[in-house]
Amino acid sequence: MPEEDTPIKQTRASGERSRARIVEQAAQLATIEGIEGLSIGRLADATGLAKSSVYALFGSKEELQLATINAARYSFITEVVTPALNATEPGRERLLAFCEGFLSYVERRIFPGGCFFVAASAEVGGRPGRVHDEVARIQQQWRDLLEREAKTAVENGQLPVGIDPGQLAFELGAILAGTNLVSVLHDDLTVVARARSAVRSRLSTESS
Repeated sequence: MPEEDTPIKQTRASGERSRARIVEQAAQLATIEGIEGLSIGRLADATGLAKSSVYALFGSKEELQLATINAARYSFITEVVTPALNATEPGRERLLAFCEGFLSYVERRIFPGGCFFVAASAEVGGRPGRVHDEVARIQQQWRDLLEREAKTAVENGQLPVGIDPGQLAFELGAILAGTNLVSVLHDDLTVVARARSAVRSRLSTESS
């Protein structure tokens, strides 16, 4: 009966809220302390929840790490990808919007340690396992997204003839990730303006 289901639904909803609260805090911490620094005990301390409650929601450190990566991916899509998809046409305009979205993401310090995935890639790059594989999968999705729009821009004549979409996507990705690293390391947001200039130059409609 509905009356009997209500306590179960309330418990489930409460658990989902607690889980969301934990992974949000975890993603913030991971950009400062690293994914490896995340643990059941550390998140219990950070959120004020009982360690047993955190364990019940995730079961292991690895599952907590994977859930945190997924939360960071959702944040990146919400802040960077979706606005560009909704506001621009495919091709050069959208490629510019992706780059601007990323730079704004860094500039606004959505995470205190900058882009979650730039930090995570440096940390887990040499460590095999599920966490490594998930970070790599999401990073590849981002590179594929940039390359797809670069290819569309070339096919639509929005960029000079002869540009290699794969090479262009690689260079833009390097500019964005490098800007994040310098900005965070030196606590210097002025480099974001330099990056914007570099992106505009690389996506110029004029042949070099």
